[in-house]
Amino acid sequence: MPELPEVETIRRQLAEKVIGARIKRVEVRRAAVMTNPIPGLDLLSGKTITGVSRRGKWLWLSLEGDLALLFHLGMTGQLVWEEEGELPPHTHLLIELDRGRLRFTDFRRFGRVRLGKSEEIRDYLEEKLGPEPLSPAFSVSYLKNALARSRRPIKALLLEQKAVAGLGNIYTDEALFLAGIDPRRPACTLTEDEVKRLHEAIKGVLAEGIRHRGTSIRNYVDAEGTPGEHSLFLRVYGREGQPCPRCGTPIKKIKLSGRGTHFCPHCQH
Repeated sequence: MPELPEVETIRRQLAEKVIGARIKRVEVRRAAVMTNPIPGLDLLSGKTITGVSRRGKWLWLSLEGDLALLFHLGMTGQLVWEEEGELPPHTHLLIELDRGRLRFTDFRRFGRVRLGKSEEIRDYLEEKLGPEPLSPAFSVSYLKNALARSRRPIKALLLEQKAVAGLGNIYTDEALFLAGIDPRRPACTLTEDEVKRLHEAIKGVLAEGIRHRGTSIRNYVDAEGTPGEHSLFLRVYGREGQPCPRCGTPIKKIKLSGRGTHFCPHCQH
């Protein structure tokens, strides 16, 4: 699933491509992709895109008339800007602009698109999501208090979007490795020093992922249709049985809260 670095990469690229562009036509090729009635999309024709924003794993286009078009990429969603060309299979939404087009393609069909007033979209996201991990709101104090209230495994808590917005399986495994914390540890048992290390590691791995334009394991591509490069820099995720980059111990993979979890049993004791 695209996580914060992947969605932020797409946001930055789209901001360069589509801000100021005018929507000529919207074609819904699979009705289930919309979470609200399709006829409302008629409002978009002729509207100018005024901004591209992100909150956690969600991305939205701000439009004239105080409208917003909100995207969640699900497991395999792709939001790509292109000049033209043959549409790939599983393209569910097409937005033709006066310069190029946007297509939303999703093989697994878990992605969703929502149209609403800008204020409604912001309220919707604020209700669902915790603080942005790269914002001042995500402080060491906030993280310490959030962890102290839960006996859930630390990884399970970090994946909870109400606790921290935008973290997913890849970057949680990477952050816990950098912080030297076993993903199975009850969240409330972390010491103050461990909380500080984890806070720094979360911010570090997310910044790294953005710098490398995201992690492409299977389906993720950026807004230009290009795979991200961060898979070349992963330390534990997807490296089961390979030597730990710190100590050489084989990386272990377990199932934790229904998610494949990678860690070093020596460094994350």
